[in-house]
Order: sequence, then structure tokens, then C-alpha cells
Amino acid sequence: MVHLASFAVLFLKMLSSRSVEGISLKTQELYLLVFVTRYLDLFHIPTFTFLHVYNTCMKIIYIAASATIVYYIRRKNPWKASYKKQEDSFMHLQFAIAPCAALALLIHSEFTIVELFWTFSIYLEAVAIMPQLILMQRFGNVENLTANYVACLGAYRALYILNWIYRLYYEDHYHSSKATWIVWISGVVQTALYCDFFYYYALSKWYNKTMLPQ
Repeated sequence: MVHLASFAVLFLKMLSSRSVEGISLKTQELYLLVFVTRYLDLFHIPTFTFLHVYNTCMKIIYIAASATIVYYIRRKNPWKASYKKQEDSFMHLQFAIAPCAALALLIHSEFTIVELFWTFSIYLEAVAIMPQLILMQRFGNVENLTANYVACLGAYRALYILNWIYRLYYEDHYHSSKATWIVWISGVVQTALYCDFFYYYALSKWYNKTMLPQ
């Protein structure tokens, strides 16, 4: 629900201001790639795994919401016109996609196409927020809705860690799975990236300001 809230906050920002200033297209593209590669079963009927309606609907919503955001920033005015490409200069292909793809080929739990793409998506999600964080630091003064969007993403990942601790305690198979450790390490790295942001986010809320560190 916190993850869904992050999409709601971002759409609210885009529709209310009719602008995407301060939003990183690179981060949105990375998240879209994360969801598409993680949920390949939606596109390949033989490997489709129907757990329940909730699970399938969430997969579709994540992909559709991310694709919609990317489409609006790239194709639709006034959102396209308000996007500052020169500010969003993180080289996501060289420093996110390529390294994560190489790491997935080297460290994985099973050498199959679906498993490699899943592993790649886990690694990529750990660093997908970096372009957004860098963009926010460059702006210095950040809109509340944009900061709230990032805060929701950080909270969603932090809650995942609580879920992992619960499963580690109650599910025996969770100890021995290599995939478990891939998820754990990637999740900790991702949560750590938010620590600096959350420190200044808390200060900004306490002092009722919108300033972030330069």
C-alpha cells in the first residue's frame, strides 16, 4: 500500500502542477525496466504463475503506472516541456543497467532466462532511485510532493526488511536459499541509499522547510 501511495503522490504532483520538474525520467525508466524484467510471467503464458488476483493486479499496476509516467514525460506536453534533461544527467545505462546485468550473470541462484532477469531486476531496483536522489540534491529546494514520493518509496523498502526478518524467523527454507541472500543484500543497499535523504527529510518536516543538502 505504501508503494501504491508513492505512485499516487507522483501522479498528484504531475496533475496538480502540470509539470515534472524535479522528477527523474531516468529513475522512472529504471523502475519500468525493473517491473518488466521481474514480472516476465505476465508476458509468457507457459511460465505464468497465478497466485491470486491481488498478486497479478499489483504486477499489472506497477508496470502500467511506471509506463504511464515515462510516456507523459517523454511524449506529452506540458509535462515533456517541463522536464529538464540537462539536470537529469545520471548515466543510468553505464552505471546502473550494465553493472546490474553483469552482476546477475555472475551471481544468481539458477542459470535460466527467467531467473537471470529476476535477479537483474533485484539488483537494478537497489540503485534505481539514485538518479532521483542526485537530481534532488542538484535542485536543493524540492517540492513537498516530490519529497513525499521518495519518502514513500523509502518506507516501502524499509517495511520489506521487516517482512524479511519475519520470514527468516518463521520459514525454515528462507535460511538456505541463495535467492534470499541476493534479495537481502540488495534490499539493504537500497535502504541505505535512502538514509541521507530521510535525515534531511525529517529535518525539513520538523522545521517546515523544503531544503535538501547541496
